Amino acid sequence: MGLLEFNIKSEDGKARTGLLKLKRGVVNTPELMPVATKATVKALSSDDLNELGAQILISNTYHLMLQPNADVIFELGGLNKFMNWDKPLVTDSGGFQAFSLGFGKEHAVGKIFFPDESHSLSKPRGKSIVHLNDKGIRFRSIYDNSRQFLSPEKSIRIQEKLDADMILVLDECTSPLSSKKYTAESLERTNKWAKQCLEVHKTNQAIIGIVQGGHWEDLREKSARYIASLDFDSYAIGGSLGKSKKDMHNVLDWVIPHLPENKTRHLLGIGVVEDIFESVERGVDLFDCVSPTRMARSGFAHVRPPNGTKKNKYRIKLSSIKYRTDKKPLDPNCKCKICNNYSRAYIHHLLKTEELLGFNLISFHNVYFMIQLMKEIRDAIDTGVYQKIKKEWLI
Repeated sequence: MGLLEFNIKSEDGKARTGLLKLKRGVVNTPELMPVATKATVKALSSDDLNELGAQILISNTYHLMLQPNADVIFELGGLNKFMNWDKPLVTDSGGFQAFSLGFGKEHAVGKIFFPDESHSLSKPRGKSIVHLNDKGIRFRSIYDNSRQFLSPEKSIRIQEKLDADMILVLDECTSPLSSKKYTAESLERTNKWAKQCLEVHKTNQAIIGIVQGGHWEDLREKSARYIASLDFDSYAIGGSLGKSKKDMHNVLDWVIPHLPENKTRHLLGIGVVEDIFESVERGVDLFDCVSPTRMARSGFAHVRPPNGTKKNKYRIKLSSIKYRTDKKPLDPNCKCKICNNYSRAYIHHLLKTEELLGFNLISFHNVYFMIQLMKEIRDAIDTGVYQKIKKEWLI
């Protein structure tokens, strides 16, 4: 639809760098979007994010339509002004919450599910508060238990009021435990919704189509071909990515060849180190993930190699007693202001005393870690050494 411009800058195999031009600025890709779920990246201010060099954020339509609600944000000048963020912004459609508060809540599973790491799979762990049909999603607000309904058109109208640079179509995110029969039915619904969203879309916001289909090759390819045939500005890969890392890689291998070369590819909800490297290698341009700040709230700080490895998931747990008198910075190989000014012992103390500053310091460091990683990946692609840096990281 011509509401964004994407130019590929360099390629190293299927990995690529590019410039994504949006109405509020230019984004260098590949890039990870910090997640501003409720109009804030948890524990960080917009000044923090600017200092960190964040290029683009993603916010959550489901939460914002309920609190404070889209009309309030519209009256206050739109979401960017509301949260004091003058750079590019994406809003999702609310579709993922239909999964996370529906089947995902009942069975405590996410987009990727590892059977050997779970238990009591068939036993529901929470009651679904979401009901779907071809017209949309019926649910109760998690804030006041009021009845709500989200249709493809309503999702678009809400996102128009929020006025982000890029908006996502309404879709259903199926579970890794969903049957092929149900996933196929869901795919038809998602495709129908995608077309409806495109037809009612009226603003100068770029609109993103979403590929679904679970972890079945024929369904993923069917979805990719159909969504690519529609006139979207960009494309995203969503839904269940399978029961293993290999399944996720397979999904990317099935889908990406069917998507246009000249438009960005966003892998929704994925953003840990290993997954980023494997996905960039397959041609993914954009990521979003809550893990940097979620980890911080659990006391985990990212660390680079050689201290950070696949085995320890590039993190240390600062609440551990062994850091009580540790004078070293969070990561001796990091140049962020947190590592330049604070010791592990001090942040350990903040966590033990539940001081809010601790969450801010670790969140700042973790987001810095991810932003710097993406810069290194872009530099490696530009200079033709992507495989070298991937090998150095995935030790």
